[in-house]
Amino acid sequence: MPPVLLNPENVPLNPDNLPLRDIHLPPAISWWPPAPGWWLLLLGLVLLLAAIYLLRQYRQRRSSRRLALAQLEEVAQQYREQSDARQLLQALSRLLRQTTLLHFPQSACAGLVGDAWLAFLDQRLKENSFSQGVGRLLGDGPYLPQTAEFDAEALLSLCRRWLQQLPLAPKPQRRSR
Repeated sequence: MPPVLLNPENVPLNPDNLPLRDIHLPPAISWWPPAPGWWLLLLGLVLLLAAIYLLRQYRQRRSSRRLALAQLEEVAQQYREQSDARQLLQALSRLLRQTTLLHFPQSACAGLVGDAWLAFLDQRLKENSFSQGVGRLLGDGPYLPQTAEFDAEALLSLCRRWLQQLPLAPKPQRRSR
């Protein structure tokens, strides 16, 4: 088979004589600006970090309520073991006051005593169980040397309902230096 001629003059082709240009490579890909996929990845990462931060804040604010309910169960267990009514009233009063100071402004609840304290507790439940019911014992019972017989389980149940109705703890305020 004869060699294939590509030119019209039927001259064999020599590669050195061809009018070809060298291969031109495209310019190198720059690292900036990134492709749209990287922008979306960055946005997703920022949103994920923000969601984790907000979830953590929410759980921390809610944890004080869980802690208060756990402390209430400890107080109830201690009462069932020792049957000391005065100690129960003191522990419940302390628990409700500490929890109140965490969840409400101090100006609204720190100085409340007696009927004003019981009325404040009634506001959360929207009933008069503290000022007119079994919760009345928390007004002055913790300070009396002897307490009359009362339904401890009803009082514990009332305190449990009150703790469950608590709002989320407010965000801690940053202290200025």
